[in-house]
Amino acid sequence: MTDLSMRDAALAVYENAYAPYSRFKVGAAIRTEDGTVFQGCNVENVAYPEGTCAEAGAIAAMAAAGARKIVEVYVVADAPLPVPPCGGCRQKLAEFSDGDVPVTMSTLSGMEDKTTVAQLLPGAFDAGHMANT
Repeated sequence: MTDLSMRDAALAVYENAYAPYSRFKVGAAIRTEDGTVFQGCNVENVAYPEGTCAEAGAIAAMAAAGARKIVEVYVVADAPLPVPPCGGCRQKLAEFSDGDVPVTMSTLSGMEDKTTVAQLLPGAFDAGHMANT
């Protein structure tokens, strides 16, 4: 997908989130270096913690399509303040992003907070830590 804005892409998939237990829907959009936008929404499961986050879903869609490089992230949730990705998703984003990749977190009403992958996860564990294996 390349015709929607990142916010529109995240909002469109937000509506498809499956959150019958928490009722906390999240939509995410990630853009790859070729301009393709992949979307994901959270999918809960009654057997906690077997659900998946919106960011993880977007990354899985990206990987399934053969892409490996994220250049932009947008996350939207219905909350009073913009909601950052969870710790696990921060690590997942770091796996496929450079530290300076912009991450925009937004509320449904449009309040935004902008940061980078490195600011979300300073000192990220990466492949360089495994150089001796």
